[in-house]
Amino acid sequence: MSDQPHDLIRLVLSDMDGTLLMPDHSIGERVRDAVVRLREAGVAFSLASARPPRAMLGIIKELGIDVPFAAFNGGILANPDGSVMARHCVDRRAVDAALSLFARHPVAIWLFADDQWYLTNPDTQYLGKELDALGYGYVQVDDFGPYLDRVDKIVATCADFDLLAQLEKQLSQQIKGQALAARSQNYYLDVTALLANKGDALAELAGHLGVPLAQAAVLGDGGNDVAMFRRAGLSIAMGQADASVKAHADHVTASNREQGVADAIDALILPRAPHTR
Repeated sequence: MSDQPHDLIRLVLSDMDGTLLMPDHSIGERVRDAVVRLREAGVAFSLASARPPRAMLGIIKELGIDVPFAAFNGGILANPDGSVMARHCVDRRAVDAALSLFARHPVAIWLFADDQWYLTNPDTQYLGKELDALGYGYVQVDDFGPYLDRVDKIVATCADFDLLAQLEKQLSQQIKGQALAARSQNYYLDVTALLANKGDALAELAGHLGVPLAQAAVLGDGGNDVAMFRRAGLSIAMGQADASVKAHADHVTASNREQGVADAIDALILPRAPHTR
């Protein structure tokens, strides 16, 4: 055990896609084993993702996670059984601004509300990737009108990564103080509620578990992970993350393809666990 309580790590919050999961969305055996060792050492482990809750439940169950988790970048905090603890919908003003901006550019628009994935046009490059990641299908609608007052997340997606980066900057200014715009991947620009960020999600989860933020460690690879990097006592970026993400992390581990989460757990977190061997 560490000599100083503030040196302990009692909670680990990890991103999923690009971090915990392999490129094929599976859990590597070394990562799975490392998570087991964490729990045996008295460290709580949970997940924070841009995914909807029901697209996380399979991994939650597979890893035996028994504490709340954060979906929609923290827009929904849910119990391990999927029941909702807290929900933060996107401000209607930000919804209108985002849809108006995206409509003027060659991006596909997806809207998540009512535990459904809505779209108006399925002809988009990354549809198959999202189908594979979520594990459930979309609902095609004529327009998004009926859902605009209860939006959990809006996604703009295209293969022009520079365009999405520009839209991220532009929209962030337009909806400042109303909602957040951040890329979860180079090809996904997410719009979520102001409180739907992984930093606030980490703080709420840590508070629920009675863990000081100084005793929390986080792992991630995307721009939407930086918010939790800024709040945690220990932050770890994946090896394949952009330099702009790595710049905010205390450490950099190997890539998700190389199961870098396992390396980080063994080298950086377990030595600071409450029950070290």
